[in-house]
Amino acid sequence: MENKELKRKLGLWAAVAISMGTTIGSGIFSSIGDVAGASGSAIIVILAFFIGGLINIPANLVYAELATAYPENGGQYVYFREAGSKPLAFWCGWISFWATDPPSISIMALAIVNYMAYFVPMGDLALRILAVILVIIFMFIHMRSVEGGGKFQTFITIFKVLPFVLLIGLGIFYLKPELYSAPPLAESKTGLVALFAGISATTWSFDGMGAVCYMTGEIKDPKKTMPKALLISVLGVTALYVLLSTVVTGLLPMDDIINHSAPIAEAASRIPFIGKMGGNIVSIMAIIVIIGSLSSCIMFQPRIEYAMAKDGLWFPKFAEVHKEWETPAFSILVQCIVAIILIFATNLTELLGYFTLVALMKNLLTFGTIFVLRKKPGYNPLWKMPAGYFMTGVAMLVTCILIWSTFTWAPTQGLIAGVLSVVTAIPAYIFFKKKYMDKMVK
Repeated sequence: MENKELKRKLGLWAAVAISMGTTIGSGIFSSIGDVAGASGSAIIVILAFFIGGLINIPANLVYAELATAYPENGGQYVYFREAGSKPLAFWCGWISFWATDPPSISIMALAIVNYMAYFVPMGDLALRILAVILVIIFMFIHMRSVEGGGKFQTFITIFKVLPFVLLIGLGIFYLKPELYSAPPLAESKTGLVALFAGISATTWSFDGMGAVCYMTGEIKDPKKTMPKALLISVLGVTALYVLLSTVVTGLLPMDDIINHSAPIAEAASRIPFIGKMGGNIVSIMAIIVIIGSLSSCIMFQPRIEYAMAKDGLWFPKFAEVHKEWETPAFSILVQCIVAIILIFATNLTELLGYFTLVALMKNLLTFGTIFVLRKKPGYNPLWKMPAGYFMTGVAMLVTCILIWSTFTWAPTQGLIAGVLSVVTAIPAYIFFKKKYMDKMVK
């Protein structure tokens, strides 16, 4: 390996695939039930997904401007750094490496094999070993070639969307119009209160579209590509969710959607010639969908450590670009090794839940950098969003809704994680600054 720059090898559709591939994950299989429980009626469920998608457009516009202002790898870390806060930038990368990125890889790998066990029952150890094998496979795909990784990500994203399209295309012929006009459930909220509750319940389903910003330094013509990719992604995901919610609410009564653990599988089973195969079909869909998210995360997440190491705020080895493969292979390798270790940890999902609040605070602060950066001399994004401060305000408001809902769910865990992330990040920042960054400046 040697130190050199990563090259711009990814085009528009690879960027869209990273963004959509990260966003459309296992959450959609349960979120429809959550939205139904909050909304209480079919029409409000559909409206909630539609409006939920629209209000996520501002977040993507913010990311598009920031990505074209700083067309390099690292995403949020870079935006904090350029806003003038290297300690905050380091904190962003610190919690990404230890708290959110490797654990998310582990959880997705385990989710995939748990769905596989639906077809081939296996013991706990066998499941974990299979999860490790999956991580290793995708690790090598993305270590060996960014172009090859981009092509695979594009393929798997198309492949993961296709089952939803088929379910929508078949289900639309068997909709029951009376379900759309059914009165709201007696115990549910009504009117605008129900709509706002439903919109709030959709927000997690749209999270993750800014992932492609981690790889802006490898995107061709970022001025044109990044805004297009982020807008195509949010509109595409919104259209998919609206159509899917239309079909599910047109096949199932609200009680069934709310009370069934797998409402999409139950909806598929109501299509006459699918029937009892619905569970099998949705399990296969889930495997494909989560594989796409797993591949995307292994591809983009290690870029933040690569960017930190280039600035002297992480171990220098992470900044190396492989001589032949032209990827940050070492950074990818280490993150996957940490993820593999975590696969054998217990209560991994609970551990990730501790850091959800911290991750959301990171997003909120990222959007806030716009207010600082737009006032800095030399800030010259290649693309500037319209009504910038208003759009940023909407993006921050949506994130605040998520923060509030997360805090009310697990306030103690969130506060513990927040304090822990700061307490550990401060001495780590001092160490890296003295050990590497100060020497680079000299």
